[in-house]
Amino acid sequence: MRTFPQLNSVANRILHLIGTCTSPAHIQQIQAQLILRNLHSNTTIAFHFITACQSLNLLDSDFLYTHLQRPHVFICNTLIRAFSYSQSPENSMSVYAHMHKNSISPNNYTFPFLLKSLSDLKEHKQGQCIHTQTTKLGHFNDIYVQNSLLNLYASCGHMRKCRHLFDEMPQKDVVTWTVMITGYREVGKFDDALIAFEQMQYAGVVPNRVTMVNALAACASFGALDMGIWIHDCIRRSGWEMDVILGTSLIDMYGKSGRVEEGLGVFQSMKEKNVYTWNALIKGLALAKSGNEAVCWFSRMELEGIKPDEVTLIAVLCACAYSGMVQTGREIFSSLIEGRYGFSPGAKHYACMVDLLARSGCLEEAFKVINEMPYESTRSIWGALLAGCRAHGNLELSEFAAWKLVELAPGNSAYYVVLSNLYAEMERWSDVEKVRRLMKKRGLKKDLGSSSVELEQPQEHLNDLLT
Repeated sequence: MRTFPQLNSVANRILHLIGTCTSPAHIQQIQAQLILRNLHSNTTIAFHFITACQSLNLLDSDFLYTHLQRPHVFICNTLIRAFSYSQSPENSMSVYAHMHKNSISPNNYTFPFLLKSLSDLKEHKQGQCIHTQTTKLGHFNDIYVQNSLLNLYASCGHMRKCRHLFDEMPQKDVVTWTVMITGYREVGKFDDALIAFEQMQYAGVVPNRVTMVNALAACASFGALDMGIWIHDCIRRSGWEMDVILGTSLIDMYGKSGRVEEGLGVFQSMKEKNVYTWNALIKGLALAKSGNEAVCWFSRMELEGIKPDEVTLIAVLCACAYSGMVQTGREIFSSLIEGRYGFSPGAKHYACMVDLLARSGCLEEAFKVINEMPYESTRSIWGALLAGCRAHGNLELSEFAAWKLVELAPGNSAYYVVLSNLYAEMERWSDVEKVRRLMKKRGLKKDLGSSSVELEQPQEHLNDLLT
């Protein structure tokens, strides 16, 4: 039993009980003893008590308000930190408000976890208020506070503010740069993310695993294969172990860049793999139109005891669609409907199936899937059917699908052009004029490029399903 010399025997006994408690009943008994013996304001005991409550998911800010009218700042910071990692991060702000109300001065340890909670909640306005208070109270120059503010703005998508703050910081560490790279990646500014990553190298700051994972994700989305290869070489030179997250990121990058063999090499070198690793490999094979290989690895995944998830099934159905493997796709989709994988098919699974059938000319079957699916049909689903109908010369079903697209997106002139062209092919000139009048009535003009690129291409449709 660990003892604390500065505490009496009763306090040490209570600390021992806190360290061994395993149930809510124990917590309640200990709390009663703390109040009875007036030990609840002791910072050491409060820290261990709050930690025990956190481990049992029993955090409660009422204890603070009811029994600690003016607690030590250390206790408040411990509570804010605990709430920031809980299911109720909003309570961190309640604790901070209690501190303000009772004139408890926050310190530089208060703000990082308070700002973490606000980042998780995407509370941009409250975060700005805290930013102002850190400046007023003289804590703004602390790099941990600055990094936490950066993370707040980045998580809320305010990258201009994030960049402004970043440029003002005299000192930048690996966390600072990683927050910038991650923030740019999450708002889709992949080129800016990679520029920041390059600038980090010039600044002489060594990236960590989190940096590399986010840089690889930006490479995957931006198609920056050369940078991705450089990062892989850097990982090798650093002698880092290829853990699950890093390995999966590399496989995803290689798969989206069309270098499936390199991705497979990474996959086979990994000691540990999870469902996300397998998904990245199968998605890469799907994008490379290697349907047979994708299905083989899907089967192997099941044999190795890895339970497929919703993304796995989207990937393997897309692989079947890309490669024209109609019967295999049907069998997998039937197994999904029958509950073999432990979940029901979602809208994206139905979209994959419609695409697979439409591409292969099974148009009536694809139409039946749309009518029987328990979801509202989307533009991408009707677009896939229309593309299949056009490719296989079914003008009647093409007309139906085109009108559905007009209904779903009445402001998209391309769909009217497709419909008008269909009627022209069928020599239904009065209907061509009808569509033109409808466009005029709705204030739409023919896009000059819409005759050459009338619809979302099937390749783009499946790429969207895989992202």
